Amino acid sequence: MQTPFGIPKTGARIRAKYILVATGGYPSLLDIPGKELAITSNEAFHLEELPRRIVIQGGGYIGVEFACLFAALGSKVTLVHRGHEILRGFDDDVRAHLRGEMVARGIDVRLNDAIQKIEDHKMHRCAFLSDGAAIEADRVMLAVGRTPNTKNMGLEAAGVKLNASGAVAVDETSRTNVPSIYAIGDVTARIALTPVAIREGHALADTLFGNNPWHLDLTNVPSAVFSEPEIGTVGLTEAAAKAAGKSLDVYRTRFKPMKATLSGRDTAMLMKLVVEQKTEKVLGVHIVGEGAAEMVQMAAIAVKMGATKRDFDNTVALHPTASEELVTLRNKVKI
Repeated sequence: MQTPFGIPKTGARIRAKYILVATGGYPSLLDIPGKELAITSNEAFHLEELPRRIVIQGGGYIGVEFACLFAALGSKVTLVHRGHEILRGFDDDVRAHLRGEMVARGIDVRLNDAIQKIEDHKMHRCAFLSDGAAIEADRVMLAVGRTPNTKNMGLEAAGVKLNASGAVAVDETSRTNVPSIYAIGDVTARIALTPVAIREGHALADTLFGNNPWHLDLTNVPSAVFSEPEIGTVGLTEAAAKAAGKSLDVYRTRFKPMKATLSGRDTAMLMKLVVEQKTEKVLGVHIVGEGAAEMVQMAAIAVKMGATKRDFDNTVALHPTASEELVTLRNKVKI
């Protein structure tokens, strides 16, 4: 008999002062007829040939990134998403801007729709959608999220509390309800990003063994979507800031970068600052375009330190760069 990780069960018992659960997650599947015919982000890296046509269900990080990747390699891509807009949780301007750029690159984006079943038609697959459409493709990919890897591990027998999604419930120090058991990374379903898991592990090691107790602050964590064009974002979206009762000033610009102007490419960058009126504190930075992730990594330092719009304005622009727009934005947009 084997564990979920393919390791034979020996029956041996191991005792330890502390136990750390860091088993990550695995791709979720839709409970639809023919789901076994689909691939996930795991199998996508082991395809023997590039599919000429691919249908992808899912409008999150993974679905969007693979849609852009396959399109860039020459595949005809249809992205199906059950929501009204891709990338739930991102700033609304960012979501709409990226979708427009994806469509301009030939990706067929279908919103408020979902795959109902998949059939094997020998030479190809056929995805049947909730709106009645049937799309033929060489591959169908399900990118509908990830499930915490907690099954068949004996966590329940040890008394470890799981939340509704099956993730390990932990406090801010990564400790479960069982004092000697901790959990970090995707298995906790907090922020499913590799650098977050690394920092959580670092904090736990320092706390338990380094005589240096601390825990990771999960506010203002920067993130990126490596779409085409890419997204870099940190801090609150406009909608989240409004929901928190903040009075806002919003600064936004769309422009064609010099590189695109010279090459004739039909693409535009988006930059947006969400600022609290009373304090002038920059609550969020959102960028879509080439180098967005690199820019936001640096902007995240300023946001984490509590920089204000005046601090941004007092920074001399580096010309000619796209990032100079972050320190030259002056006109507020109506919200």
